[in-house]
Amino acid sequence: MAATCEVLLASDFSARCDRALDRAMQIVRDHGGRLAIAHVLERDVAEASPETAERLRAELPDAARDAALIVRAGSAPEILAQVAAERGSDLIVTGVARYNSIGDYLLGTVVDHIVRRAQAPVLVVRRRPAHPYRRIVVATDLSDCSRAALLSAARLFPGADFTLVHAFHVPYEAWLKSDDVKEYVRAEAEKGMATFLSHEEIAPLRSAIEPVVVEGETGSIVLDRLERTKADLLVLGTHGRSGFAHATIGSQAEALLFVAGTDVLMVRERK
Repeated sequence: MAATCEVLLASDFSARCDRALDRAMQIVRDHGGRLAIAHVLERDVAEASPETAERLRAELPDAARDAALIVRAGSAPEILAQVAAERGSDLIVTGVARYNSIGDYLLGTVVDHIVRRAQAPVLVVRRRPAHPYRRIVVATDLSDCSRAALLSAARLFPGADFTLVHAFHVPYEAWLKSDDVKEYVRAEAEKGMATFLSHEEIAPLRSAIEPVVVEGETGSIVLDRLERTKADLLVLGTHGRSGFAHATIGSQAEALLFVAGTDVLMVRERK
């Protein structure tokens, strides 16, 4: 990540957001970027007072005291997307806590709204960071969207090892018992993966990527691979052609936010 890159932390300044703050500071520290912190006040607050900003800054750890602090009132997803666009932030970092101050939005709803409104990737932090991301699982449907997600993760977290997971299924398997059919479908999936990896932007990363093509349900396959690799991060693209992640995050991807146990990076396809 270049020295000019900015990490925007979305924080409600509760103790439960400490993990997201720690991760944001670790990313900035390791890559020489800059940190900005956005805090959204309750909807019925007209605007932030200087006293409010001073009080919030005093709550930050010493290492984050010099971060840019943006305090506004309104809808958290809309404000966060707006701030990220205004500042040209390269990454939005958030935690898994409820945003109680703006109406008990649950994790999936908040992240869904932010992803749909913001152009920058959104990192949802679940674990306390012990080290930079080392092992990353990327779920792919072999689309342009998932290629963009992989490339974004590689730019943000250089030096990590990637497991690229593509799950396929045999159509009408209950009726088509032939092993030849299953092998044909597998061969086509593996051919698709090879074509995906041969793209000119991905080819330079090939030595850091382990491709995995497995028959089965996408969510289960991804969770299994996260466990096998002991991954630090799961990467999901939105607007994938398979329906795994659509304009809204989608039921499978939202479920993975809750059950994966790892941090999750959501990357929106840019038109």
